[in-house]
Amino acid sequence: MSKDQAIGGAILAVCVIVAIGYAILVIAPGLITDTLNINMSANDARLYAVVVPVFIAFIAILLIGAWIGWTMATTPPPKPIEEITTEIEENKVETKAEEAPASPASATPEKKKKSDKA
Repeated sequence: MSKDQAIGGAILAVCVIVAIGYAILVIAPGLITDTLNINMSANDARLYAVVVPVFIAFIAILLIGAWIGWTMATTPPPKPIEEITTEIEENKVETKAEEAPASPASATPEKKKKSDKA
């Protein structure tokens, strides 16, 4: 078993245990509060079982939104499309000038055959 598979198995086990505990807390909170000697009514336990995960998820969503906003605010704007197309056209002209042979006499026989056929 590789390290990744072991970590995946541990994550799976923890998630299953937490899911079972959460289901018991929501369905039959008296089992957990009596077992752990928590001085809390069943309705309070159900309330906390819902409020705490919702609070954590809400804060997590807000933090992700803040991170996206910070990234957008600190990232420089992209170049205008006109500049990009101008650069591409200039590069094409430069590469064509470099690839063009100096004189037709210096062309290889293969290039001469191709030009004769055309």
